[in-house]
Amino acid sequence: MKITDDKLLKIALVTSLIGLIGLILFTPSIEVKEVKIKDVTRAMIDEEVSINCVVTEIKSSKSGSSYFLTINDGTGQMPLIIFESQIAQMQTNNLDINDFKNKKVNVVGKITEYNNEMEIVLSSGDSLKIIN
Repeated sequence: MKITDDKLLKIALVTSLIGLIGLILFTPSIEVKEVKIKDVTRAMIDEEVSINCVVTEIKSSKSGSSYFLTINDGTGQMPLIIFESQIAQMQTNNLDINDFKNKKVNVVGKITEYNNEMEIVLSSGDSLKIIN
């Protein structure tokens, strides 16, 4: 059997497709760990977490490009930082930051530390959702 360029191309294409399908099927899904604010520690810095909480306060930065929210889940409270890029993404989805005040929300973000205080930085504009 003679292998031509066309046959070699088809074999490579089929092998690539099988490999991609295998990766999709067998790669475990990445789940974000759901935590309570009281359980957030320095050991969790740079870890992405999910918190169900209530937004109790909303403040904008002096420039108005970033927002500092206070979130409370009944076990404690901490600051939630939303940067300009996430605000822009929220606005493209017709969401206003003030709509979240006093609402129960789910927050997905990265734990950081600023001035010896733990805080969470919103992952994306889609990572703050109102829940019932």
